[in-house]
Amino acid sequence: MSAFRAASDFARTISGVRTREGLSDALAEASGRMGIRYFALSHHVDFSREPLGMRLHNYPDGWQEYYDANGLGLSDPIHRASHFTAGGFLWRDVPRIISLQPSDLKLLERGRMIGLGDGVTVPAHVPGEARGSCTFAAEAGKNLPGDVLPWAQAVGLFAFEGARRLVRQRRPERVRVSERQRDCIALAGRGLSNKQIARLLGIGYETVLEHFREARARLDAANRTELVVLLLADGQLCIDDVKPRIQPFARP
Repeated sequence: MSAFRAASDFARTISGVRTREGLSDALAEASGRMGIRYFALSHHVDFSREPLGMRLHNYPDGWQEYYDANGLGLSDPIHRASHFTAGGFLWRDVPRIISLQPSDLKLLERGRMIGLGDGVTVPAHVPGEARGSCTFAAEAGKNLPGDVLPWAQAVGLFAFEGARRLVRQRRPERVRVSERQRDCIALAGRGLSNKQIARLLGIGYETVLEHFREARARLDAANRTELVVLLLADGQLCIDDVKPRIQPFARP
């Protein structure tokens, strides 16, 4: 079966998936049809602190326990490499993407010892959300299909979008700020003072203070910095909103 046909079939299947188990089954079937033994779809988070994070895999027994016990969700070299590329990559190319430390080499060797062969990983990053990736790996001693990269790219992105849909179903309804409050918070993220924000938006200084007071109350935030972080994490702001593109006014 061609990689294009296999990816197209997966795309049709994933549109009807409504549960984590269904997504896991779909990934296992898609991988099996390509002759690939293992898959792992994961947010790059510390799962002890991020209960809503998504992680699905069929790696050998004991791997997840070892992974969590050593806090590898954020330091995994495959995850780190995926932060520096927009497209899928083969594991053998990781040393050309990032510098590997002795601890990284030890982790990769442990993966080989438990039966993981060469792999391919597809980054899945959405601004305002935890970084993530979808990985496919052959058994040790077996080769990945020659056309695995375009297949993995398509299947991985469809799979992660399905995972995002499932995560959104589990999240409580988000608390949103008003448009004017968002404007104030975005400018605070660029480093402007309350007086500078008032001048730029053409509103009173006390009005700016009231916007911040109400936004902090809505989001249970302690200060302006926390408001910026919360809105970035929730997707109500993006990185471009808080880049210091506007020169601050001179202080009086």
